[in-house]
Amino acid sequence: MRYAIVVLLCALASGCGYGSKSTTPPQPANTPSITTLNPAGVIANSGAFQLEVVGTSFAANAVINFNGVKQTTMLESAGKLAAQIPNSAIASAGPVPVTVTNPGTPGGTYGGGTTPVTSQPMTFNVQ
Repeated sequence: MRYAIVVLLCALASGCGYGSKSTTPPQPANTPSITTLNPAGVIANSGAFQLEVVGTSFAANAVINFNGVKQTTMLESAGKLAAQIPNSAIASAGPVPVTVTNPGTPGGTYGGGTTPVTSQPMTFNVQ
């Protein structure tokens, strides 16, 4: 009889959430890499333009960051992203860092998602 009560209590305890849940910490997403910017530079205040970023490991929802500001980004192909850069972003001359961020994915109750990862910057020249 005691054995039955112990088994019943163990079953109740594990069914009520008292058991341990294994969680997996988020892993980094694939790190994007920039190889080319097209154009590589523009003249200050010359108007809005389309920037193409060529590289590797771009996620379908990757984002171009122009001088630290996220831009509305389109995935043109597996290795090419594009964004329309406004004239206000090139108002003054100087180097501008361009990066690409692969956003993370949610991990759910037990973890296993990914954390966002940003590429090394490439310099865009505003003359």
